[in-house]
Amino acid sequence: MADGGARSSPQEPEPQRQVPILALNRLGSFHWDLDRRRMRMDATGLAVFGIAEDEYDGRPGTLGARIPPADTRRIRDTISTAFRGRAESYGTYFRVLRPGEGLRWAHTHGFVRRDAQGRARWVHGIVRDATEELGEPGRPPARPAHRGGVPLGTVVQNATTALARARTVRDVVQVLRDAYDVERLGSASMVLGLVEGGRLHIVAAQPPSRLAPGSEVTRLDERYPTNDAVRTLSPLFIESPEEFKRTYPELWDVFGAYGLTAAAYLPLIAQGRPIGVFALHYHDRTAFSDEERTLLIALASNIAQGLQRAMFFDQATDLAQSLQEAMLPHSIPAVPGADVAVRYRSASLAREIGGDWYDMIPLPRGRYGAVIGDVQGHDTHAAAVMGQLRIVLRAYAAEGHTPATVLTRASVFLNELDTERFATCVYAEADLSTGMVQLVRAGHLAPLLRLEDGTCRPVEVAGGLPLGHSEEFGRPEYDVTTLELAPGQTLLMFTDGLVERPGADVDEGLAALAAQVGAGPHDLDRLADELSSVVDEREGEDDVALLLLRRHARQAGTRLRREVARDDPGALSAARQLIRAAGRALGVEERGDEMELVADELITNVLVHTEGPATVTVRLQDGGARRMRVEVEDSSSALPRRREAGEAGVSGRGLLLVDRLADDWGVEARGGGKCVWSEFIVPEGG
Repeated sequence: MADGGARSSPQEPEPQRQVPILALNRLGSFHWDLDRRRMRMDATGLAVFGIAEDEYDGRPGTLGARIPPADTRRIRDTISTAFRGRAESYGTYFRVLRPGEGLRWAHTHGFVRRDAQGRARWVHGIVRDATEELGEPGRPPARPAHRGGVPLGTVVQNATTALARARTVRDVVQVLRDAYDVERLGSASMVLGLVEGGRLHIVAAQPPSRLAPGSEVTRLDERYPTNDAVRTLSPLFIESPEEFKRTYPELWDVFGAYGLTAAAYLPLIAQGRPIGVFALHYHDRTAFSDEERTLLIALASNIAQGLQRAMFFDQATDLAQSLQEAMLPHSIPAVPGADVAVRYRSASLAREIGGDWYDMIPLPRGRYGAVIGDVQGHDTHAAAVMGQLRIVLRAYAAEGHTPATVLTRASVFLNELDTERFATCVYAEADLSTGMVQLVRAGHLAPLLRLEDGTCRPVEVAGGLPLGHSEEFGRPEYDVTTLELAPGQTLLMFTDGLVERPGADVDEGLAALAAQVGAGPHDLDRLADELSSVVDEREGEDDVALLLLRRHARQAGTRLRREVARDDPGALSAARQLIRAAGRALGVEERGDEMELVADELITNVLVHTEGPATVTVRLQDGGARRMRVEVEDSSSALPRRREAGEAGVSGRGLLLVDRLADDWGVEARGGGKCVWSEFIVPEGG
């Protein structure tokens, strides 16, 4: 009973009404609309969950809150298998925590309805209380023994089916811990232990109280029947209390008190080595037939195979997650004038690592670059390419190149790299002081824009070929789209895993995402969490990265800009007037003479020592102490250096003067040129 994806449903389902014949048989009915993620349930069904009709909000998550997490995972797996396998129905037992009553068993059976394309759109079903049938939920259900009950062959078959669905070690443990999935083993207690570092670790015991004190972690050479089975690689069957007391006298006080009459200790062997042990204790039998021994050994073999497969899955998943975390940025810089939220979710149905990434890059002139991208493939090679591409793209952007040049150079790099992979990407360069955002798109989905009133719409961004292909197909240039991000507006950049689902149209996914973003919370972190939670519930086969950027409602600063040409005699004088006017207009004229003198020296250096014009920018910056920033750009990559002029020298004192007058100064690379900047702290009240 998990949430489905969000798509527009063709029609609103009828309100769920009580069906008399079902109610008489204590069967509740429900109608689950997968598109709207809403479930209607009648009063009898809600009573199974201990929820009154006026308390239910129609959300499957409200019902799921009453189900233990382990059972929720199993239900979700059962339903997902039915949806993917195009099954017409599914059924499963689960536990419900009812207020004031504790845990109870329940059973649900759903019938899947699909549209013309075969996609699951609705589920009609029934739900009932199954506590009387299965017994107390806190311990294994009361079931008949093998003889006269369910044949042991059926037990092994059902357990094998359940183990085949288990992906992780935790899933295998849960299958063995849950008496319904093990299906009528007829034993009084169960123990599962795993071998690690020369010791046996008990990872599951049902019920836990039956575990011998001190046996949770033991050395393999210690005298325990579980350890003996692992050490000898042979199953150990004990068929009477006398045999147990004679073989393990030091343990008889504990097991005898539980009424033990027989036990089976089955080593779990994979590829010729022991990985654990599975033990069953009985209160009502004193012998095992040859057929029963054979079937129990077969059950142990299936458990061992499931455990080994799950161990490999866990190891690969841990490696993939560690590698992905190492490749992604460890932190996102604070962006003055904006809020930023980023999220990454790995694919839950595939253990391979993905190539999705995000980045936030501080740029010259107080700008920031936002990146979202996806390298083709789901393996370590994709991750390696992603790491190289992220670093290269970050380096090109930090050098001050234009957004189009950044992606062009990144595409050339990827094309020349020894790989057949390509990558899609969106790069946005944002000036938060003016709200101007320059967007470049390389084969990627366009971003979404959420307005201040909550309206959400896609951004029309000119597209280009994926990185690695633009050079190959003779289209190396990328078009730039300019967007004005108004105060309070939010830009959402994401990878395709957020909207793409097998068998579904991408446009439907984009429309559903826009609706969710528009109706989502205003807080950026909460919105990012909500978008990520939908991905977690969907359990897709693709990883997801997303980046949210919201401009503050207040402008981050004010900027004035002017170019000083070499052949314009009045340009230098006009630049001085610009700085004086800026000081007066912004209320910082107390330091106007210092700023004018420093700017004059830097502009003169450009006109004397380079062949191009100088571009002067004056900016008032907020954030901590208010500062006036003066920047002088030119097209030369040669960096200035501070030197002593000497007694007869007529030059060389310029940077010494800048260093003495400015509170701070430095040099930044700007694409094919550079920028020499200086900052002046504005007095309080300025």
